[in-house]
Amino acid sequence: MAKPNTRQELIDYCLRKLGAPVLEINVADEQIDDLVDDALQYFNERHYDGVERMYLKYKITQDDIDRGKSGGTDGVGIVTTTGYSNIPGYGTTTFNFYESSNYIQVPDSVIGIEKIFKFDTSSISGGMFSIKYQLFLNDLYYFNSVELLQYSMVKSYLEDIDFLLTTDKQIRFNKRQDRLYLDIDWSSQTADTFLVIDCYRALNPEDFSKVYNDSFVKKYLTALIKKQWGQNLIKFQGVKLPGGTELNGRQLYEDGERELEDIKQRMFSEYEMPPLDFIG
Repeated sequence: MAKPNTRQELIDYCLRKLGAPVLEINVADEQIDDLVDDALQYFNERHYDGVERMYLKYKITQDDIDRGKSGGTDGVGIVTTTGYSNIPGYGTTTFNFYESSNYIQVPDSVIGIEKIFKFDTSSISGGMFSIKYQLFLNDLYYFNSVELLQYSMVKSYLEDIDFLLTTDKQIRFNKRQDRLYLDIDWSSQTADTFLVIDCYRALNPEDFSKVYNDSFVKKYLTALIKKQWGQNLIKFQGVKLPGGTELNGRQLYEDGERELEDIKQRMFSEYEMPPLDFIG
């Protein structure tokens, strides 16, 4: 099919682009399966259409709080890393480092986390009887009681105070670990409250079949198969087939390598999210 909707249809499409069934593509099925996985992984990690922005909600449990509490260097959830050094005049000296081992295991499909929305109810703008609530209660009892400019300035001022007094919580995340570390005081958290995580999740092609028909995926997988085809035939360089045809695996390999490089350059300039500029 010109518009593949399944994994096998994508494979058949790429093989036809390389000459099948007129030509025999000397690549094993197992190798093609590996190349499909490589192409989809590259698409998910680098292409802006390979991910979707999600707001995942997680309910804090009492077990999370118990693991995260740290009552000193011997508290629950504390891991000790020890280093040793032979210092002249002192002998072998031990250095102990302590860190919290508590984390939240995120789904494997999450490849990046932007932030966690504020969940500190002690801020001046949080809670039922916050300053924001009192402002609405006392000053906005009818629409014309407050000028919009004054209201906007007051809101901006409250946001500045809130930013200085209740800073954003620090988080650490690595997509190869699937662990979200929260550098917070777990003892101040309450069970059954929710965290809202702003993250990016990789598209599963089994759920969204249009991934198989993406122009980048088709071109990238075709080039991968061509490169693998050439790599398989390199060792037969110079072998003549019946009719005088000579195998040229090196040429196939170099063509596939060049096409992959061109596709990656297009990825950097057209399909990849540009990095944010640093100021200062």
